[in-house]
Amino acid sequence: MSRVRPVPGGRAVEVEPERVEGWIGRFADRHGAVDVQIGESVVITAADGATATFRTRGGTRMEEVIENLTEPRRIGLILVRLGGHSIGVAYGGKVEVSATDRKQVHGRIKAGGWSQQRFARRREGQARVALQAAADDVFRVLVPRLAQLDSVVLGGDWQALDVLRNDRRLTSVFSKAEDRVLDVPEPRRAVLDEAAERARCVEIVIQDTRATGSDAGRMDTGEGA
Repeated sequence: MSRVRPVPGGRAVEVEPERVEGWIGRFADRHGAVDVQIGESVVITAADGATATFRTRGGTRMEEVIENLTEPRRIGLILVRLGGHSIGVAYGGKVEVSATDRKQVHGRIKAGGWSQQRFARRREGQARVALQAAADDVFRVLVPRLAQLDSVVLGGDWQALDVLRNDRRLTSVFSKAEDRVLDVPEPRRAVLDEAAERARCVEIVIQDTRATGSDAGRMDTGEGA
C-alpha cells in the first residue's frame, strides 16, 4: 500500500498525527525557514518556495492544531475492488466492527465472437452481484452508525466506489467521505486493519519546486531529513 500519491502540482503523503510536528521541523530543515498560516488548512511556505498544506480539525495556534489532530476519531471505512470488499468502523486506528466478502468475477478475455460476448455478459452479471453485496454491507454496517462517525475514508477502485456512490441508500454515507482514496490491494480483513491505521493519518500535500528524484521521495515520507 502506497502512503504517497500524486496530486495536481505535487504529492500527498500520509503522516501519523503524533509525527506531524516533527515532520514540519524536518521540512523546515530541508527547505529553509518557514512561514505558517493557520485557517481551515495549515499552509507552510518555506524559504525556497516549497509548500506543505494540510487540513486542520480546529485550532488557531499550532499547539491546538496538533492536539486536535491527535484526538481519536471514529471513522467509517469502505474498501472496494471488483469482486471484493471490506467495510468497517474504526476508532483510534482499531477496527470495532466489520464485514468482508469476496465474490467471483472472471477476468477479461481477448477472444472475439459470440463466446466473448457471452463471457462479457456473465462477467457483467458477476460484477453487479459483487457490487450489490458491497453496497448492502455498507448500508448494514455504516448507515446505523452514521451519527457516530467523524468521517468516512474510501479505498480501492474508483469505478467500483462510484457505483456505490450512486446507490441512493448510501448518499448520507458518501456525504461524509474524505477526498482521498486509499490505494489498497484486494480488500481483506488484514487490509482493513491497515487502512484503519492509515485513516487516522494527516494527509499533507507537498508542492516542491526544488527536490527531484530520490531526494523528493525522502522528503515526501519525512525520512532522511
